[in-house]
Amino acid sequence: MECWCLHGAVGMAADWRGFAKRLAGEKTGSRAVDLWRFLECQPMPLTDFGTALNADAGGEVFRGSGRALMGYSMGGRLALHALLGENHPWQAAVIISTHPGLESLEERNARQAADAAWATKALAGNWQEFLTGWNAQPLLADAEIRTPQATGSLVMRRREIARSFVDWSLGAQEPLWDRLHEITTPVLWVAGENDAKFRALAERAVDLLPNARLAIAPGAGHRVPWEAEEWLAQNVAHFLRQGS
Repeated sequence: MECWCLHGAVGMAADWRGFAKRLAGEKTGSRAVDLWRFLECQPMPLTDFGTALNADAGGEVFRGSGRALMGYSMGGRLALHALLGENHPWQAAVIISTHPGLESLEERNARQAADAAWATKALAGNWQEFLTGWNAQPLLADAEIRTPQATGSLVMRRREIARSFVDWSLGAQEPLWDRLHEITTPVLWVAGENDAKFRALAERAVDLLPNARLAIAPGAGHRVPWEAEEWLAQNVAHFLRQGS
């Protein structure tokens, strides 16, 4: 099984490097997807992303036993849209620290406004101040996921990152709660033990999915793939071997 990994907001494919090594040690292959390339040429709504990713994966010749899709946070929301596509190519999925959608219009409007402000900072503001502000959010402040040198390379993607705050905003997303039952692919839904909000979301989501397991990362917050890297690699590899 090859696991395609979708990074989070203000993230990059290289964020998965350490996890990929851990997963390889568990005899499971992976591929880190650069999400920003989907926004290089034009806007891309969430539903269109799912179609585009599925076409990329389905159009390849693959000699392994199958493909799994893994998404963290924003990448998890993108993964859900791919899994809702007709005739998608994924045999299993891992969803990490993910919100299926805001259910009130008031919440969605407020989130879109907040994300529009982040988009402006990403595109036209001081880049280092933007990154510092982003990582200082209480949800994210407990774990550093990359070196300063790697973070610096993100500036080359500031236009796409800014666009993602508009096209892929949680506020722009239609809530998926009423559609989760359509995802029949085996799903491992992961949340951090110390991430109370997303743990509750995970528990609710797993109850709505017809073929899902819940996994809680001990001692971890929102950034499970970096706070509990070894634990996650072991659990993902076991799930793909035994549960998919």
